[in-house]
Amino acid sequence: MGSEMNYKIGGIDFGWDLDKGRFIFEGEDAVLFWISSAMKTFFDTIEEISGEEASNLVFESTGFRQGLVVGQYFEKIKEITVAEAADMITSTYASAGWGLTRIEDLNFESKTFTAIMKDSWEHKVNVAQGKTKGGSFLPAHYAGVFSGLFGTTIWYKIKQHQLEGHEHSIIEYFPSNIKISDNIHELARKKESDQIRQLESVVEEKTAELKELVNRLSSPIIPVLDGIVVVPLIGKYEEDRAEQLIINTLNKLPSYKAGYLVLDLTGLDQEIGRHTVSLIEKIGSAAKLIGTKTILVGISSELGIAITQSSINLSKFDCFQTLQHGIHYAIGQMGRKII
Repeated sequence: MGSEMNYKIGGIDFGWDLDKGRFIFEGEDAVLFWISSAMKTFFDTIEEISGEEASNLVFESTGFRQGLVVGQYFEKIKEITVAEAADMITSTYASAGWGLTRIEDLNFESKTFTAIMKDSWEHKVNVAQGKTKGGSFLPAHYAGVFSGLFGTTIWYKIKQHQLEGHEHSIIEYFPSNIKISDNIHELARKKESDQIRQLESVVEEKTAELKELVNRLSSPIIPVLDGIVVVPLIGKYEEDRAEQLIINTLNKLPSYKAGYLVLDLTGLDQEIGRHTVSLIEKIGSAAKLIGTKTILVGISSELGIAITQSSINLSKFDCFQTLQHGIHYAIGQMGRKII
């Protein structure tokens, strides 16, 4: 027997040229794969890399576009009708191992029909994958085939899948404005939106963690002597951070039995906001309610200007140029002195 072999099975030409490693199906180069191993691995890999949603669209888009090429080819053969072309296509696919497909209720005016599929290669791949829901390649493929035959876009609705325990799959087809390219772009936009939402969530989470860290570290309560604590104000205080500082300070002052609270304003930002000036007044007034006197130290020229331009009166607090002066004053008011 020579290296070239040709057979006609069911009216379909099959051929092999072993010297060149070719398999010929209906006069065209073709290739054979094992369904439950090679094709399964192919599908598994696409789904693993792309994810379920994207891979479904890949299979659907590929199936439709391949079918469109087939349908357009048969549409150009003017001597055959759409029904005859449909019979030829399904018979050819059956001989190629695509499973059995029967076209029913074909209506040329409404351009609708129903496809009955049984034991398709896609069904066998899905069984090998252990899936419980059938794929979209072949349903979309026949939509592409008849889009080419009818010269208008045909889409589909799956009524039942063989994989769900039925004897066969039933797919209904009808004209539609659906475009595969639109579906691809929609998925791309959805994935982009999902990624943006994920990034926003991460940013919000990290921002909250950072704000909590800043609140803990930027304005600690420092006990310097019995009855005297220092709170350095650092950076810029917006409403939330100012409120948090007041709460933290007032909650901790009683545990230190503080008679004097020294607010060190040296580390404040050069740009003093209204929340900062209000913070100084609020924390001093609140401390007074629990018996703690407030001393202000380290007032810069910028802060002094901001205070005079505000309606807040800080004259009720003792003010000193440096932290040392403020601590010495508090010690003296307590009847002590440093030796």
